[in-house]
Amino acid sequence: MEIIVFLSIVIAVVAVLTSIVLIRRVKKQIAEMTDALVDVKDGNGNRRILSATNELTAPLAYEINEIVVAYESRLSTVRQTEETNRQLMTSLSHDVRTPLTTLIGYLDAAHKGLVTGKDRDDYIETARRKAHDLKEYIDVLFDWFKLNSNEFALEIQSVEAAELTRNILIDWIPIFEDKQVEYDIDIPEQPVRVRLDMDSYMRIVNNLIQNVIAHSHADKIKIALSKKENNMELLLADNGVGIEKEDLKHIFERLYKCDKGRSEKGSGLGLSIVHQLVEKMGGSITVESLPGKGTEFMLLFPLEI
Repeated sequence: MEIIVFLSIVIAVVAVLTSIVLIRRVKKQIAEMTDALVDVKDGNGNRRILSATNELTAPLAYEINEIVVAYESRLSTVRQTEETNRQLMTSLSHDVRTPLTTLIGYLDAAHKGLVTGKDRDDYIETARRKAHDLKEYIDVLFDWFKLNSNEFALEIQSVEAAELTRNILIDWIPIFEDKQVEYDIDIPEQPVRVRLDMDSYMRIVNNLIQNVIAHSHADKIKIALSKKENNMELLLADNGVGIEKEDLKHIFERLYKCDKGRSEKGSGLGLSIVHQLVEKMGGSITVESLPGKGTEFMLLFPLEI
């Protein structure tokens, strides 16, 4: 009986000592967590809480680490948005105010009689072109804002893409001829059914062609639509000045403008809009280019099953 009592006392003492050690360990870990959270609060998003899997506080430590990672990811997105907005405001200052000032200058000169005859007509025509350029820029800008707002929604439906693409390109043929751009259009007669938002698809095709017309200095353009395995493939290629390899990495980024392959005119938003619309419709877009040889955009959309 005495042995049993003695063993019970020993077990109780060991249990108490173990509990004390465990409590101290947990208190230490909680203190480390507190320090880590204070560090994160002060701006160190790389701080993590270390904990062995067999420790009592491990689940809590892992959960806190996940929260910190998610917080840092959201914070990074906010910072990127702020930087984009800053760049956008700078771009607006240059790309809207400057042409608007020039436009007013031409119109004032014509209105006040500072130029007459053919010169006056030339001033008015120049003002008209600049007004259209400005409207085009503002339209793209509003498209980008809408695309990145909570109000944007796609109306995905079954679409016969071959006929839709033909109808889009019909309006471009007079422009190709006016710009003396030789065009090669290859669209199959048989139906090609995919699920798309029609307005977004039209915007994609129009933006890509406008990019060629405005920036590539090409005199040849090829547009081909075909079925490849389970996808609809749309190829748009030109023989223009091409894009440098380093620029090619950033071609779909917001506000990015290449030093070569593009003129100074442009918002830097057109290809970003294309990329976002393609992804929102479950497709993909890639680009290949060689300086001095031309550029090729390839779009893939899953065929309707």
